[in-house]
Amino acid sequence: MNGEGEPLAGFAVGVTAARRREELAVLLERRGARVVHAPAIRLVPLADDVELLAATRACLERPLDHAVVTTGIGFRAWVEAADGWGLREALMARLGAADVVARGPKARGALRSEGLTERWSPESESCAEVLEHLLEKDLSGARIAVQLYGEQLEDMTGPLRAAGAEVIEVPVYRWARVEDVTPLRRLVGQAVAGTVDAITFTSAPAVAATLAVAADDGLEELLLEALRDGVVAACVGPVTARALTGRGVPTVQPERARIGALVRALAADLPRRRARRLRVRGGLLELRGHAVVLDGQLRPIAPAPMAILRALARRPGHVVSRAELCGVLPGRPLLGGSAWGREARPQADEHAVEMAVARLRRGLGRAGIVETVVKRGYRLACDPRSPGPSLT
Repeated sequence: MNGEGEPLAGFAVGVTAARRREELAVLLERRGARVVHAPAIRLVPLADDVELLAATRACLERPLDHAVVTTGIGFRAWVEAADGWGLREALMARLGAADVVARGPKARGALRSEGLTERWSPESESCAEVLEHLLEKDLSGARIAVQLYGEQLEDMTGPLRAAGAEVIEVPVYRWARVEDVTPLRRLVGQAVAGTVDAITFTSAPAVAATLAVAADDGLEELLLEALRDGVVAACVGPVTARALTGRGVPTVQPERARIGALVRALAADLPRRRARRLRVRGGLLELRGHAVVLDGQLRPIAPAPMAILRALARRPGHVVSRAELCGVLPGRPLLGGSAWGREARPQADEHAVEMAVARLRRGLGRAGIVETVVKRGYRLACDPRSPGPSLT
């Protein structure tokens, strides 16, 4: 397998999305990533959503001055629900008479498919620009409907109310935690143990649910530490990232809040953060998340041999003792509990190190890269004075 043309080849990426998770996974896999599916949230069905019905009726009580449509899928869901309640025509009439703002092209398309036309749409597709546009108007006594998209928009609705507007929040769909959190718990454990390289988040509720599952297992601080120290948190936008950035976690964010842009941003950033290149005997060796690229070929490496290789690569050309290598071998979760990673990692014996080194040599497929130094340990066969280009 050639890994040079696939920027995410050799990396494991967690996907916490519920909606459009298949699309996100396909985009990641096309760039070579191994996808770990771990949905964090699920959509609450609209059929019996009394909050949406109440908000729709509030919109129909009196004329609307402004309406904000934030997402295409959300607007279509609102119209379908209104149709089921026999309120579609009345809702279209209200919106047709209002000053409608569409946050982006998908919202514009949904409006136009219903015969409506937006009065304005921001270039940035950001809620901040929508808010700035509305606040330029005299909003005293104005009635504004704001279509939500799975989370509260307090940064928008709060300032609108402060400007004197009556704001009707329209919760077209809402999020809840998934019923089976086992895949998400597993992903949290992998992040803490360092066996996953990045986690993608496409909504703020997904971040909150992931942190909550980690907290349930006593791993929240360890997860945050892992996200600060190396596991990349890729967020679709600043609202999604807020809970992480507020706790000191650096995030990767695309310029536009789109899934495709998120994948492109991750593909550009992850190799820079998580790859390391070294000149070894006879060529260039690139360490990736769970694989190496040697002679232009991607070679998957199991967790224990990869841990050995990373320890040797930190001191290229120098001997690393068996005792020191014992401490880097990944452990197993404790029975009866959920603890993972550094604190739950038992010390391996030297035989386990020897086995891991043997597997590493087989995985690399070329002799002489990992050298045995009798009675001392192992070293990576490269010149410590000229390690070659490095990406860390």
